[in-house]
Amino acid sequence: MANDNGDREITFDAGTITHDELEAVLNTLPVDITFVDRDNTVRYFNQPGKRIFARAKGVIGRKVQQCHPPKSLDKVNTIVEEFKGGRPDPAEFWIQMKGRVISIRFFPVRDKEGNYLGCLEVVQDITELQKLKDEKRLLD
Repeated sequence: MANDNGDREITFDAGTITHDELEAVLNTLPVDITFVDRDNTVRYFNQPGKRIFARAKGVIGRKVQQCHPPKSLDKVNTIVEEFKGGRPDPAEFWIQMKGRVISIRFFPVRDKEGNYLGCLEVVQDITELQKLKDEKRLLD
């Protein structure tokens, strides 16, 4: 549906947002996200200013197994099968890369009835987050 400005709106339980706003929000996230559907096909990835792991638009429509190094395929397949089997919690890893600490998390995506819709991969450079101490308040 289009709003008064002619922008395509998407309606959710908690509000509406235009297509352009949603795309900008997803590209503003301080993480790389990739969505793989229930058939193990890459369907979407965001495009933040600087991705940790480069993604070419050519991966859209490919099987997730074609997007990971051969040495990690067994683990990727295991995670996906466990999610399809009902595993509720994310699979989490972290690696050292070019002097940075990179968090890689896979989350099962389910509908309201608990049916498996796919998997969300979230990659984040957590190097600076690991250095946080004490607290910093909004008004500090």
